[in-house]
Amino acid sequence: MTQRITGLVLSVLACVAAFLLSWPFWRTYAYWAVSRSAWRLHFATGFVLVVYVFHVFIVSLRILFIHDAQQLTLPAAAKPGAAADQGQRL
Repeated sequence: MTQRITGLVLSVLACVAAFLLSWPFWRTYAYWAVSRSAWRLHFATGFVLVVYVFHVFIVSLRILFIHDAQQLTLPAAAKPGAAADQGQRL
């Protein structure tokens, strides 16, 4: 459960950083939408989607590292393709 919370917190922090970088103040307000409600809806929807994408990325990265660690701990005979590679050089 702690890894989930940590991943979610990292996702939200990354999303806040992306949100601040895309704020119209940095672009001298050149990209403001016609209505403020449309602008708020755009940012709220984007914030939720980016948190989801960051979270999926962090979870996938964690699974990748777990699988890599498991593969390194396997004995040499149990590794896939180990029997086919014995005695052969390219």
